[in-house]
Amino acid sequence: MKENKIGLVALTALVFSAMVGAGIFSLPQNMAEVAGVNAVLVGWLITGVGILLLAGCFLQLSRAKPELDGGIYIYAREGFGELAGFLSAWGYWLCATIGVVGYLVVAFAALGAFIDTPERTLFGDGNTFAAFIGESIILWAVHFIIVRGIKQASFVNLLGTIAKVIPLLLFIGFAYAYFDPAIFKANQSNVSVKTDFIEQVKNTMLITLWVFTGIEGAAVLSARAKNRKDIGLATFIGVIAALILYIAITMLAFGLMSQANITELSNPSMAGIMAMITGTSGKVIISAGLIVSVLASYLSWIIYAAEVPNSAAKYGAFPNIFKQQNSNGTSIASLTLTSLTVQLCLVLILFTGKSYNTLVLVSTSMILVPYFLVAAYMVKVAFANKLSVAIKLMGFGASIYGLWLVYAAGLNTLLLSVILYIPGIMLFMYSRKQFKLNENI
Repeated sequence: MKENKIGLVALTALVFSAMVGAGIFSLPQNMAEVAGVNAVLVGWLITGVGILLLAGCFLQLSRAKPELDGGIYIYAREGFGELAGFLSAWGYWLCATIGVVGYLVVAFAALGAFIDTPERTLFGDGNTFAAFIGESIILWAVHFIIVRGIKQASFVNLLGTIAKVIPLLLFIGFAYAYFDPAIFKANQSNVSVKTDFIEQVKNTMLITLWVFTGIEGAAVLSARAKNRKDIGLATFIGVIAALILYIAITMLAFGLMSQANITELSNPSMAGIMAMITGTSGKVIISAGLIVSVLASYLSWIIYAAEVPNSAAKYGAFPNIFKQQNSNGTSIASLTLTSLTVQLCLVLILFTGKSYNTLVLVSTSMILVPYFLVAAYMVKVAFANKLSVAIKLMGFGASIYGLWLVYAAGLNTLLLSVILYIPGIMLFMYSRKQFKLNENI
């Protein structure tokens, strides 16, 4: 098998690119729609602390348990048994797979904003037949890039990450230059959302969680890292960079337009704000950045999604075929399952007309349990290995954040995730039976 290891820069780019995708371009409108300025600030404060605690768990686990590869799956398995490990892997795989479908849909919706006319709708909201053909072409093009090796795919992602950052920094620069403190203060006192404050904070949580999914990327690809010390460092650098961008873009927007006007913007709302400042050219730059951003994030998430069944199969949680790799270190069965599932979801979108927001809800609901299990395992390891009080508190804090996310998501989201876990149980039972038969041979 060829050497196929990933360095710190590429690992960091994968973490950052997975987090900073389509969501950041719609953050102003998404936040303004559900909460006022002060509630958004509290939401980001809770998220910032919680997500840094979770990043700390990945960092400390990579140091305390350097022999464990596979991140999300292996931590849950080691901490709470085979079934918990499988449910974590299954939930994460579904989150990644359904999420990347949303990236393809939103990329073609952005193209539709330019190409479509009142007389002719070609791409629409990314759910037309023309969009389906384009999305399918990109799906299988990326599939064959990854077949050639994850190291090569991560380099392509690095280039995409650099390209996506440019329009984001450009927006922040213009927003800072045109920021009006009077508008910001008016938005603080005149909240257009009529729900109570705690409800507003809760409503920001799934949005903030969605834009941070991908934090675990370096841990998921730990077996591919050139240096195991890079795993935690890549996670922290990626998280801090993303957090700065998210808060800057969200809060600066409240100093440019009234909350009611931001709420009425069509997504990607950053493009509408940029158009107000610079005219059509700014809108074009942001929309082009969106397309590059979501395609780079799509590549990151496909890599993650294909890696999880491969890691889990080594322990009998997925069928044996998923642990086989080609000469480039790619699990063809795992990648093919992921690509076929994405293709099926695209067919369902074509016939149902569902959009990106629906996919976000489904995808985010599946990551709640895996994140909580990582934090809970950190607590278990901290006590078993007699680690410092600070590390124990970090694990407790991340666990509380995980429980808060389940509470903030609400009963409907929790029930949705339970329903989606049920088919996985049958796959797990088959895989364990196959694994035990092989052990007895």
